[in-house]
Amino acid sequence: MHTVLFRMKGLIACLGFTLVAAHASAQENNYAQHPLASTLIEEMNAEYGFVSEPLRELFAQAQRKQFILDAISRPAERVKPWKDYRPIFITQSRVDKGIEFWAKNQDALQRAEQEYGVPAEIIVAIIGVETIYGGNTGGHRVIDALSTLAFDYPPRAPFFRQQLKEYLLLTREEQVDPLSLTGSYAGAMGLPQFMPGSFRAYAVDFDADGRIDIWNNPTDAVGSVANYFIEHGWQPGQQVVVRADIKDAGLAEQGLSDNLDPKINVQQLQKLGWTPRSPLDKQRKVTAFRLEAEQGNEYWIGLANFHAITRYNRSVMYAMAVYELAELLSAARKE
Repeated sequence: MHTVLFRMKGLIACLGFTLVAAHASAQENNYAQHPLASTLIEEMNAEYGFVSEPLRELFAQAQRKQFILDAISRPAERVKPWKDYRPIFITQSRVDKGIEFWAKNQDALQRAEQEYGVPAEIIVAIIGVETIYGGNTGGHRVIDALSTLAFDYPPRAPFFRQQLKEYLLLTREEQVDPLSLTGSYAGAMGLPQFMPGSFRAYAVDFDADGRIDIWNNPTDAVGSVANYFIEHGWQPGQQVVVRADIKDAGLAEQGLSDNLDPKINVQQLQKLGWTPRSPLDKQRKVTAFRLEAEQGNEYWIGLANFHAITRYNRSVMYAMAVYELAELLSAARKE
């Protein structure tokens, strides 16, 4: 009898300890008591008039996601050469789905092109590269992603902390539940994968229904992408890139840009043996780059519209993938 009672007491004690541990673990897994969250709540109250208690309740439900920290902390793999990067995005399936998306949203795309001057194929290509036309917008709660990165990822905490603020403002302005919106593990949202700051600055209610929905409303997504580009220097009717022939690779390499900003002019490139395949103003500032393609190195000159695409994603190969997909979509539409 005493043995049974002893075992029961031990079981109860063990169960009690387990419940306490589980509660403690749950507390540690959210941001209810996190000091950085408390500071942010105070700032949102002082700067934007948010009531503190609902924010505390929100952060009590925001979950710390270790896999997000693992993913963003993982050392970047060696950058793929263009010959390996290109096939990821330039596929017949992505072209076919793009043509289907274009057909379904033709009116919105035509109006965006007329109002903003951004070609329909560029808008479709962006949405195709980003989310395969809405097929993969990310299933992570934005509040979890941004809270995890704002409070537990010091290397980029200032950026994600600001994005978290922008997100709280966004959800208040759009009158949506901050626990309801989903996106990528870094907090990018909807068909065009806008970060909250970009949403607030560039997303538009393109169908004039009183709200901006880039998650489920392709019309708003189309208008928002077009607005983003025109705000980042897109020049209607102008080229994106021009292929160049070179005389001497060693000399030509001296003209390669060390970043994405257009700093060297066409005349300087010509002196280094670059010959654009299309006429260009000699004084035009450009971005000069080389791609390791299937048939060997290719040399390209990126113009203002190329730079605008890199403002969406700071990568030469990303911009080239968007450009080539757009070219294929445009050609397929004309067949």
